[in-house]
Amino acid sequence: MRPERESIFAEVRSRIDGSAFAFLVDYHGLTVEQMTELRGQLKHVGSRMFIAKNTLTRLVMKDLGWMLPEASVCGPSAVVCGAGDPTETAKVLRAYHKERQKPTVKQGWLEKKPVTAADVAALADLPGRQAMLGIVVGTIAAPMTRLVGVLSQKAASVVYVLKAIEDKKRNQQQ
Repeated sequence: MRPERESIFAEVRSRIDGSAFAFLVDYHGLTVEQMTELRGQLKHVGSRMFIAKNTLTRLVMKDLGWMLPEASVCGPSAVVCGAGDPTETAKVLRAYHKERQKPTVKQGWLEKKPVTAADVAALADLPGRQAMLGIVVGTIAAPMTRLVGVLSQKAASVVYVLKAIEDKKRNQQQ
């Protein structure tokens, strides 16, 4: 391989390998302005989109040990990857696709495991990471909140009984 190709290979490999996820999308039909707009939206969720030749993408995926069906690497392909929340990225891609009918997700990898385009669409239906963490915290906190309520009621009951005894003794002494 020529030195300049090795340099490009190393750059593409580092971008993909350093990511928590990667989606291969068909960007056919998007104008430069639309690509710039989509890249801006992806940047807000911690992702980036870049275009690499299909042969180079195949070589990088093979080098990383990621399975890649031949059908997914044909035609104009761009790689969307990042270390952010993959559900937010999938939501951005789906919203942009609804608006313009482009780009189309071909294939994806999540935690270095292959996922289909349907899996990426299902990922877009999930709540974001922050919402999921909120649900988990709420689920864990609910029983504890009830326990604190029950314990405080029991402590209040003891205080009421002691107050009643004090009042009774005070009334007897008078």
